[in-house]
Amino acid sequence: MNTPRPGRTMRHRRAAMASLLSAGLLLSGGTASAQASHELPRIESRNGHHALIVDGAPFFMLGAQVNNSSNYPAPLATAWPVLDRLGANTVEVPVAWEQVEAREGSFDFSFLQTLLDQARAHDKRVVLLWFGTWKNTSFSYTPDWVKLDNRRFPRMKTKDGKDHGVLSAHGAATLAADKRAFVQLMTYLRDHDPQNTVIMVQVENETGSYKNPRDFSATADALFAKPIPTVLAQRLHKSGTWSAAFGAQADRAFNTWYVGSYVNAIAAAGKAIKALPMYVNASLSGPSNVPDPYGVASGGPQQDVLDIWKAAAPAIDLQAPDIYDKTSANVIKYLDQYARADNPLMVPEMGNTRDFARFFWPALGRGAIGFAPFGMDDTGYANYPLGAADLSATTVGAFALPYAAVGSMMRDWARIAYEKPTWGAAKPDDGAVQSTRMGDWTITATWGEWQFGMKDWEWLKSDQAPWGKEPVGGVAVAQLSANEFLVMGDHVRVSLAGAPGTGPNGIVVRVEEGTFDNGKWRMRRVWNGDQTDYGLNFVSHPQVLKVTMGHYR
Repeated sequence: MNTPRPGRTMRHRRAAMASLLSAGLLLSGGTASAQASHELPRIESRNGHHALIVDGAPFFMLGAQVNNSSNYPAPLATAWPVLDRLGANTVEVPVAWEQVEAREGSFDFSFLQTLLDQARAHDKRVVLLWFGTWKNTSFSYTPDWVKLDNRRFPRMKTKDGKDHGVLSAHGAATLAADKRAFVQLMTYLRDHDPQNTVIMVQVENETGSYKNPRDFSATADALFAKPIPTVLAQRLHKSGTWSAAFGAQADRAFNTWYVGSYVNAIAAAGKAIKALPMYVNASLSGPSNVPDPYGVASGGPQQDVLDIWKAAAPAIDLQAPDIYDKTSANVIKYLDQYARADNPLMVPEMGNTRDFARFFWPALGRGAIGFAPFGMDDTGYANYPLGAADLSATTVGAFALPYAAVGSMMRDWARIAYEKPTWGAAKPDDGAVQSTRMGDWTITATWGEWQFGMKDWEWLKSDQAPWGKEPVGGVAVAQLSANEFLVMGDHVRVSLAGAPGTGPNGIVVRVEEGTFDNGKWRMRRVWNGDQTDYGLNFVSHPQVLKVTMGHYR
């Protein structure tokens, strides 16, 4: 049984899909059209719940990330139709150090202005991805004058003294130059984006180094021999040298601290100019708590070193997982490990094949503030087999369906998730039933069902539902009150019943289909009869239900 997120009190596809899109029902919930607020976006956290505040109210990022090198006007133009097909309200776009400072000390932000102008015209918010010292653990997006000067901008050293293909986190000149460029970027945003089209910034990209757990230069070796920093010792209740404190993971812990500190210095300098929320993303290596230091992106914010990152980088608002692992059990572990009281859950990169779309629902149910599949532009590039071979109607529609359900009440969902208990599940690889208890009620999700009837009926046989063997389907639930629930999903049958020990007379009293609108529930119709006799069945329509439970006497 899965456990829902605890409650809190807040202070203050196809054809149906196409018709919804053409009818303009996939509401973005106030994106560029509402970009008149000068109130800075921020992240609020309380009692283990988190909210991304945009224009003064909770906002859920229905995102999409473009391909790595689509950060130029021509390829960017191909993204907007894809985002509209998806129903996204936010686009994640790189800005590369090499493109803004091709000549040292001379800055060009013309692409950034193009991005701002186009995002406003297309009614989208923006998350900027700063590709600086690290991009996929490489320095490939640094300017040529950085790439070619190994004395001034040193690479890491391996144990045998060779250069490694990653810049050292101990390079003072590298940090100073990266920081200067990032400050210029944030200054441009401060001066040219008063309406806060950009709502968040990713600082660097997938930091760390593969096949080399730390820099083995003389500078790094001298630091490695010293006691661990006081703030880290206090947070982790450890002491002594890196080797004494971390044993076999000492090299990786050391690199994590110094990479985190490096990124923190850049983020802090940028926030001093414009204090937007800032995050880092992790290149994951598997759900193990203690990965091989040579097999992981050492220094990155993987799930088992988040406490080191929290100590090293207080200017970073959250650490986030980039998920390309299709194994359902692994994905759930990632979501659980990043959804922390001190870490808002966000999935800034997810594979864009159809079978990844189901994981939107458990992310939503764990209180995520945003979600984005990767590679959502029509430039012709595809990272298959990691991602989809093409952006077909089936591929995009798999994400557009859940986006439509949440998009119809985006800000209301963000507010509800900040205030109330939530739960979500995806169809697991083995198709096992998923369930949870919320208050006096048990909520159960089953898979591969038609909307009518029961699988075990002998008198009325049927073929298996076409999606029965496919890795699709999910559900998200919010508990509005003791007996009221908001339910969404696709390719799932959801049943609600009295939990054990609550008495035998628990029943579904009423099921309303509708949506929230500025805090008010707007009913479209009541479900009953066939629509409720066999559970609540969500298939290929973006439906939102408000379910009232009760006990009869």
